[in-house]
Amino acid sequence: MTSQLLAFIIYFAAVLGIGIFFMYRSKNGGEEEYFLGGRSMGPWVTAMSAQASDMSGWLLMGFPGSILAFGMGQVWIGIGLALGTSLNWIFVAKRLRNFSKAANDSITLPQYMTNRFAATSPALQIICAVVFLVFFTIYVASSFVAGATVLTSVVPQLAGKESIALAIFALIILAYTFSGGFKAVCWTDFFQGLMMLVALLAVPIVILATKDLDASKLTLLVDGAEQTFNTNPFAAKPQEIITGLSWGLGYFGMPHILVRFMAVKKASMIKTSSTVAIIWVILSLGAAIAIAILGRMMFGQELVDNGAQATVFIRLVNTLFPGFIAGILLSAIVAAAMSTADSQLLVASSSFTSDIYKPIFRKNASDKETLWVGRIVVVIVSVVAYFIANSKGSGAQAIMNMVENAWGGFGASFGPVIILSLFWKRTTYKGAIAGVVCGAVTDVCWLLFLTKSTGIYEILPGFIVGLAACIIFSLIDKAPSEKAVKIFETATATDFAE
Repeated sequence: MTSQLLAFIIYFAAVLGIGIFFMYRSKNGGEEEYFLGGRSMGPWVTAMSAQASDMSGWLLMGFPGSILAFGMGQVWIGIGLALGTSLNWIFVAKRLRNFSKAANDSITLPQYMTNRFAATSPALQIICAVVFLVFFTIYVASSFVAGATVLTSVVPQLAGKESIALAIFALIILAYTFSGGFKAVCWTDFFQGLMMLVALLAVPIVILATKDLDASKLTLLVDGAEQTFNTNPFAAKPQEIITGLSWGLGYFGMPHILVRFMAVKKASMIKTSSTVAIIWVILSLGAAIAIAILGRMMFGQELVDNGAQATVFIRLVNTLFPGFIAGILLSAIVAAAMSTADSQLLVASSSFTSDIYKPIFRKNASDKETLWVGRIVVVIVSVVAYFIANSKGSGAQAIMNMVENAWGGFGASFGPVIILSLFWKRTTYKGAIAGVVCGAVTDVCWLLFLTKSTGIYEILPGFIVGLAACIIFSLIDKAPSEKAVKIFETATATDFAE
């Protein structure tokens, strides 16, 4: 057994241990305990789990790889994400925690959007739940692929055995999500977030301390012509800046991030959580940018010519560190993929169970029944995601390409409605439905017909149209009911849920 493989085994054993621990701790808990941790998450766990579930393997592979290959214009995606993270924590987190509590103690985002407007119709709740279930199943499949790719890259025994690596990765995530629920997911994400940050910071620090770098290798070859790798992001094209900043809009509609705000123990803890989260995301994104630039200076055009730019972090770790330490640091990539997959798996399950099964099929279902239905859905979603991820045809590739646009879809569909529901008392149920539908339709249509010709990321027009539709239809609609107004006033009271 290699020392690198031993590091991976220790890491996976720790993750499974957390799941078993929380299954024992919460064995008598019900639906809220399994899906929302009983609203008992502390500020540090809330912050770190939110950021770890947000930043998947993309942070350690896709993001630095795109900068290494295409230049500093890609940095604006990181800037947009940092701004979006900060605004989400500062303006949305505390209000959403209070509003979800005031709105009949809602435990899922679709449930909140229905209860917030005191609606009797389950239409919006069902629409949202179906969208969540479909897109998060695809999202989970994508995370399975990312995790399996890393395992085959860093564990020699799995080289060329993608199906086995995929099954191992999927089974580990399934085991602790099925057993421990939200608390297991949050606590594993907490430790995985720490691991990601340490790994990201360690690589550039060691490079700068030990290596002589060759700045001439920053030269890019684009279509056979040499171009300077401009290290100044402010020299980027306007289109790159707009597209990058638009990414930040996605945060306001990301269910697996927003649910962390709803689960924090006290609203007063949000200030500490936001500080931790914002520092984490700035350090992590900054380190990923540094890794791209330093990797370019060490390896030059080599990785790009081989189509392996996404492996720059793996290559640097294997070059700089001995086996066991390299295994620990490379576990950070697996941690990133797992921390995203487990959160999405749980949100997809909770959406089906709380927003479709219970209100439509079994209104009088007990907590125990709902809990086990949720666990069964976790298994079903995992199995479907596995087969999607394991498919070798062009159809599977098309699905994986859809995942890249799911961020825009969620942000455009739900972001405007979430913001208005928290800050505008006049928002109505019909306005919320219009915002979700119009935002989603605009996002998809722009993606299909206008993204290539305009170069504008589809979330921007989708978000604008969704926001306008929610406002217009709310104003056309009759005023909100007294109950809906009471929910708004209760949630915004200065001493509520402190």
